[in-house]
Amino acid sequence: MAAATDPAVTQYSHTALPPILTSVKKLSESSQVTSIPSTYTYPVNPQDESVLIDYDSKIPIVDFSLLTSGTPEQRSKAISDLGKACEDWGFFLVINHGVPEELMKAVMDGSLRFFYLSEEEKHEYQGKDVLDPIRCGTSFNASVDKVLFWRDFLKVFVYPEFHFPDKPAGFSQLSSEYCKRTREVTRELLKGISLSLGLEADYLDTALNVKSEGLQIFIANLYPPCPQPELALGMPPHSDHGLLTLLIQNGNGLQVQHNGKWVNVNAIPNSFLVNTGDHLEIFSNGKYRSNIHRAVLNNKGTRISIAVPTGPSLDVVVTPASKLVENGNHPPAYVGMKYKDYLELQQSSMLDGKAVLDRVRI
Repeated sequence: MAAATDPAVTQYSHTALPPILTSVKKLSESSQVTSIPSTYTYPVNPQDESVLIDYDSKIPIVDFSLLTSGTPEQRSKAISDLGKACEDWGFFLVINHGVPEELMKAVMDGSLRFFYLSEEEKHEYQGKDVLDPIRCGTSFNASVDKVLFWRDFLKVFVYPEFHFPDKPAGFSQLSSEYCKRTREVTRELLKGISLSLGLEADYLDTALNVKSEGLQIFIANLYPPCPQPELALGMPPHSDHGLLTLLIQNGNGLQVQHNGKWVNVNAIPNSFLVNTGDHLEIFSNGKYRSNIHRAVLNNKGTRISIAVPTGPSLDVVVTPASKLVENGNHPPAYVGMKYKDYLELQQSSMLDGKAVLDRVRI
């Protein structure tokens, strides 16, 4: 199917980044700041907040070891559980994944050390374009955000070509190993997801050119203490581009939407939090919907999260899998768009639920 032509893609292409803004880390450390600047006040619907529930014990758990090395019966059940988690939640926890806990902690520590570099050192990595391979900043896209978000970030393209800041010392090497290990976990999860859709294990990987050219991004997020956490957000409700995002965090603050309710996510130690992305929704023709999530704040401690999304090759036009629509009983529900165009459009716009995904729905 030909790529959809969306004037917004051209409109936002190569959007320049905003002038340097004060980081929220610097704001939070100022003795002068006892309330948040008005630019950070996020309009919250009281009805939305009234449906907050906390039953993280029901969040699906996938045992990676059973998926990859269990008996045929165990593996079959793990694939079935993985598919159900994608269909019912778009979110799950992965345990027994084989990535060393000490490596996960070291990368978290490295991220913290990066954010504690001087403002001048971090400005070296600000970038000039939303698709620059190394980009450091605050909020989401401060050039278009009507409300700023209480978050500093580092975004780095790490595959198929590895980029990384050269400060602080040792951070790049640790992150390279971490990204390699998470890439291996993600590819095995995608094989299980492909099988759960009734496709061959490598069908998704091959169709979207994930193994050799699939984009992997390392995103470190810093959420410093906020003097008025009830008035601001670290990140607004949104879904992720790409296929799967693997996330670790040092404290609570992630909330996922399930059946119209917000659910607090309290991670099992040494687990990955995994959410499905927009391009898995497109590929599965809507069977596995991308998960909407947000980051809430506190006024006590600094929270760090590291998200590693994996997507198709930037040059692939992503459409529903041909084998899922070829019999005509389930016509395509999305038009094709090149992944690079989709990514550029989302990263250049305000984050708003699934606003970009809605552009390619039929």
